Amino acid sequence: MAMAHVAAATAHLTYACDTHYPWQSEKDEVVLGGRVPIIGGCVRIPDKPGLGVELDYDQLARGRERYDACKYRKRDDEAQMRQYVDPNWKRLLPRW
Repeated sequence: MAMAHVAAATAHLTYACDTHYPWQSEKDEVVLGGRVPIIGGCVRIPDKPGLGVELDYDQLARGRERYDACKYRKRDDEAQMRQYVDPNWKRLLPRW
């Protein structure tokens, strides 16, 4: 929601903002009441104060426990993209 608010407040935004939210499993959701709906590639910017969502603090605590128990810390985005998206994918630095 923070990214969605920044995008909504940025005049003349010329590119789509990216999120990993769709790949997050429902069991990892920390928004109270469930996932923020993405409809047609968009989220509705709430008119509530702050980011317009409330956090599930019990779920945050469970997430912290899972993080502490996980020994994997090094990311390899290139290998993941090659495995699941395109075997020829190569990481290129942004051009902005």
